Amino acid sequence: MIPPRVSSNSGWRGVVWAVVLALAAHTASAEILIKNGEEVGFLGDSITASGWGNPAGYVKLVVAGLAANGVKIEPAPAGIGGHKSNNLLNRLDRDVLSKKPQWMTLSCGVNDVLQGKKGVPLNDAQAAATNYEKSIPSEPEKGTFESNITQIVDRAQAAGVKVIILTTTVIKEDLASRENQQLVPYNDFLRRLAIERQLPLADLNALFREKIKAANQPKKNVFTTDGVHMNTEGNKLMAIGVLRTMGLDDDQIQRAREAWLPLETLEAEIAKRAAEAKARLDAEKAARDAAIVAPAK
Repeated sequence: MIPPRVSSNSGWRGVVWAVVLALAAHTASAEILIKNGEEVGFLGDSITASGWGNPAGYVKLVVAGLAANGVKIEPAPAGIGGHKSNNLLNRLDRDVLSKKPQWMTLSCGVNDVLQGKKGVPLNDAQAAATNYEKSIPSEPEKGTFESNITQIVDRAQAAGVKVIILTTTVIKEDLASRENQQLVPYNDFLRRLAIERQLPLADLNALFREKIKAANQPKKNVFTTDGVHMNTEGNKLMAIGVLRTMGLDDDQIQRAREAWLPLETLEAEIAKRAAEAKARLDAEKAARDAAIVAPAK
């Protein structure tokens, strides 16, 4: 659709109408990046591991959200707890590229910062300024976050895999925390890399910051269970950020939300059973402890 030419005397109404038509044309032509039947690798750390392992984890929600909009994908989950950028680079071929997916989401950075001196420095300057240590003897060479992520993208693209970059979520829901400040340059690098390589970017860090500020519940975890790992609301927020980057519009996101309801119900039921089982174990332990300390008659 071509917007009408605005004459010099048509005024602001003509300008607004032209803009509206242009936006409508853009929206009508927009489409979901991922196609039906394609395989998508989900490379990441424990957030991604639980994103697949939990019924309403963000990876499961992305898969269900796409399916609700007619796009059935083959997921290749590749999240491992505690992993940093050097670990992801080390196992990229085994866990993702060997499966020959068409797409890969890349979620990394939280552990690079969270693990402190056992993490991964942002760049050569940071590496020279801090004495970094291996977390275990067999840990791959640390390199730097910038180098590791760039190599992951290079190798994925060389294998014909299209990459979607995710900025990190948060470390503590206190946005002023030292860890969240340390994440800033890591996320700035991810944004720059996405622009330089013209890669789709799901700016989850910006999204979480916006929603945490809007929630305005200091000293309370609204989107995470422990400041890092997602609760149901956090998983939904991650999934929405990823799905929007994949091209879903508001109506399609709503269809995704409706498809998530059974998964959310299942996760709530599992959590309820786990809490009940823990309560029983705690009660049994308390009874045993009481019996031990009870005076003999």
